[in-house]
Amino acid sequence: MEDRDHGAGRWDGLCSRDASLREVAMDSVRQAVMSLTEKVGPINGKPPPAPAAPNSCCPPVPLVSSDGLNEYLVRLLVLSRRCPFGDVRDKCGAILQAVQEMGVRIPRPLGQGPSEFIPEKEILQVGREDAETRVLFIEAFATLGRLDNITLLMGFHPQYLDSFLKTQHYLMQVDGPLPYHYRHYIAIMAAARHQCSYLVNLHVNDFLQVGGDPKWLAGLESAPRKLQTLSEVNKILAHRPWLITKDHIEKLLKAEEHGWSLAELVHVVVLLTHYHSLASFTYGCGINPEIHCDGGHTFRLPSVGSCCVCDFTNGNNGVDDLLNGQEGSDQGLEAACEVEALMEKMKQLQECRDEEEASQEEMATRFEREKTESLSVAPTEDEESVDTRDISRHFEDPSYGYKDFPRHGEQNVPTFRAQDYTWEDHGYSLVNRLYPDVGQLLDEKFQIVYNLTYNTIAMHKDVDTSMLRRAIWNYIHCMFGIRYDDYDYGEINQLLDRNFKVYIKTVVCSPAKTTKRMYDSFWRQFKHSEKIHVNLLLMEARMQAELLYALTAITRYLT
Repeated sequence: MEDRDHGAGRWDGLCSRDASLREVAMDSVRQAVMSLTEKVGPINGKPPPAPAAPNSCCPPVPLVSSDGLNEYLVRLLVLSRRCPFGDVRDKCGAILQAVQEMGVRIPRPLGQGPSEFIPEKEILQVGREDAETRVLFIEAFATLGRLDNITLLMGFHPQYLDSFLKTQHYLMQVDGPLPYHYRHYIAIMAAARHQCSYLVNLHVNDFLQVGGDPKWLAGLESAPRKLQTLSEVNKILAHRPWLITKDHIEKLLKAEEHGWSLAELVHVVVLLTHYHSLASFTYGCGINPEIHCDGGHTFRLPSVGSCCVCDFTNGNNGVDDLLNGQEGSDQGLEAACEVEALMEKMKQLQECRDEEEASQEEMATRFEREKTESLSVAPTEDEESVDTRDISRHFEDPSYGYKDFPRHGEQNVPTFRAQDYTWEDHGYSLVNRLYPDVGQLLDEKFQIVYNLTYNTIAMHKDVDTSMLRRAIWNYIHCMFGIRYDDYDYGEINQLLDRNFKVYIKTVVCSPAKTTKRMYDSFWRQFKHSEKIHVNLLLMEARMQAELLYALTAITRYLT
């Protein structure tokens, strides 16, 4: 049995930018796989026993042994599909084919690519990306050792992806206030709050790889008391951030031997808000399990003739096209009319802006009206429920969920006036002071996504989309009780139809309830890249809203 460091180094070598180092690592992998295959051999035409995945989370790759072949084969499958280096993809595919020819069953991916909502053939294919995106994919792969589904979808927007990767790298992998295993455990806590098994699985693996204690994964009660103290703040920020107060902050800072420093707490808050929001993006885009994770692959043979079952779910056959053709013409005409109507509304609103400006009283009334209207926007209750059995152990009080921001005068929860505490003037400087450079990274990410535009809407070019982007951003903040004095909230009802509002509110407030039907029902003539752009806006607007409440509470504690 070889030592762990040697096994890890073999795989790490495949992430190198140096082709000669990759070749050496690839030869080492091939030799190990061939040796194991010869030892195991075909067992009555069946594969070797599948490795157990405890708690439905992907285990770290174990030490190489005679029964470790499946882990190797799954890794090879991932690399043959998701490695930005063509030499590695080709050689991994060749090794898998050689193993299969030796009579051992090899794994195949389940599902339909990175997203349940977007046909795989319409997503950027690894190896076919442009030069700018390829550089980003290589950077992500070299840094993380993987090219995950989130990165592949964000690849539609390289400028944003660059900022996102830099920020996440800094939060998780650069020296900072928190130990590395704490960072991944906090990510698990935050993702679990929204039952996001996709992110939980990734960070369970990362937690173990950086030396985290496997016993902590039995449940929050098995983690150190210091991490357990974050449960309340995690819960409130995830579901009702307007309820966080300076008392919550004081409790964490003055918890005697379990207390956090201010710098640690800012790191914690940024991580919690980052992963709550990333859970929204994950559900909003219908992200599928990674190939190497539970539910991402199988060793079973396809059950339909010579076709892979996944062909029938990812649009790689003519069935979908045939069905779509029968009913697509009427829907296409209706969707085209929706685009034209939206364009006309934008034009009319711009003309109204130029002609008159509403009074402050009227603006305040329109905000309250929009906030009240948002209470009636909710997903239907007959959607499939998420199985939380393996996730809920990572957090407390699973019954605690999103509740609408109180109506005016209902509770002692005042509207958050954005002008009183802005990210630009207050939050940015506080984060940068206590966790250097992170404020700058977050600010760049917020600015990029808010201003990101290709001046297109569906089939129209040379369109100023700033009005639409601001309506989406401000609608999210409105749901969280944040009001901008200089914004006319009447524009939201003009620009965002009910289907779109249902989708936005579900993704932001109850992401686990998001369905493909919701995704398909809004902006039907828009490109998938535009809908991913919407999800980036939702994610960042949500993160900023959570941060504003948390940082306000910290500021009040400090003053």
